[in-house]
Amino acid sequence: MPTTAGRPRRAPSIEDVARLAGVSAQTVSRVSTGAARVSGDTRARVIAAMDQLGYSPNHAARALRNGAFGTIGLLAHRFERTGEALTTEGVIEAAQAQDYAVTVVGVRHADPNEWESAAHLLTHQAIDGLIIIRAEEATPESLALPAGLAVVVSDSRLVGHYPAVVADQVQGTFDAVGHLLGLGHRTVHHVAGPADSEPANVRVASWQRCLEGAGIAPPRLWRGDWTARSGYELGHQVAADDSVTAVYCANDEMALGLMRALHELGRRVPDDVSVVGFDGIALSEYAYPPLTTVKQDFHTIGHELVRILLEQLRSQQRPVQDRLVVPTELIVRGTTAPPRPR
Repeated sequence: MPTTAGRPRRAPSIEDVARLAGVSAQTVSRVSTGAARVSGDTRARVIAAMDQLGYSPNHAARALRNGAFGTIGLLAHRFERTGEALTTEGVIEAAQAQDYAVTVVGVRHADPNEWESAAHLLTHQAIDGLIIIRAEEATPESLALPAGLAVVVSDSRLVGHYPAVVADQVQGTFDAVGHLLGLGHRTVHHVAGPADSEPANVRVASWQRCLEGAGIAPPRLWRGDWTARSGYELGHQVAADDSVTAVYCANDEMALGLMRALHELGRRVPDDVSVVGFDGIALSEYAYPPLTTVKQDFHTIGHELVRILLEQLRSQQRPVQDRLVVPTELIVRGTTAPPRPR
């Protein structure tokens, strides 16, 4: 470290830059984070002061010279959930391949105020663009994002307002329900995800449409919360209804919980009740019996989110394709069979 009179020289501070440029420390902060509310002349003075003093916070020098921080913001509700975790893995992998870092902020609750606070935190950091996964309660009105910020979303109510990458929830549900009806089941019951989840509601609506298209009035549905525990608890209600022969679960974890409850209460899978999950998590193949499921390609979703975001950054405009639908795949295993003759 350079020294003055035998003592280490203090690193330049934001106040030093502000003093030299003749501006406030807040203005220096705005320039260093790439905020738009700074005039060209002021920005030039701040950059010159940073260069003279050797001040470079949060990769500001790189960002101010070439217009990029090399960082993507990622905002999601509860990263510990399977879909969010696997999609995040795909985002980080794709970002690193393009020499971008990823700054992650998680939201624990669906409250729009918490989403707004998290978005505010991210957009005031040195990021080039933002990826949002599963913003269930957030809307374009409640989630105020800076004008001009590149944004891509997945599985949220923001789809249609920003470029989006989504799994084909509709076709996946039709494949699941159609498979069970094709085996001869008179109807298909549904263990749904929570009512505040957009993917869960799409799967409910698609389940209803599939049954109605076959001339079947949809039976009652059960609402879980995506966890295996909720599937297990609802499984006691399912097992108590002898008329239930086929159940489509909105995710694999609830399906696994349901299967345990059925087993404990003497309802055999698939002899008495056929079960189909959704997601295609690795564990589903090793359940007993192995779970029939609709597989989502979370890896591809994560990669496509990054690709579309970088397209916006490089072209400085929204992509032509505003909504990319990633296909799902029905994987038939050991938990589905024709109903037993009564």
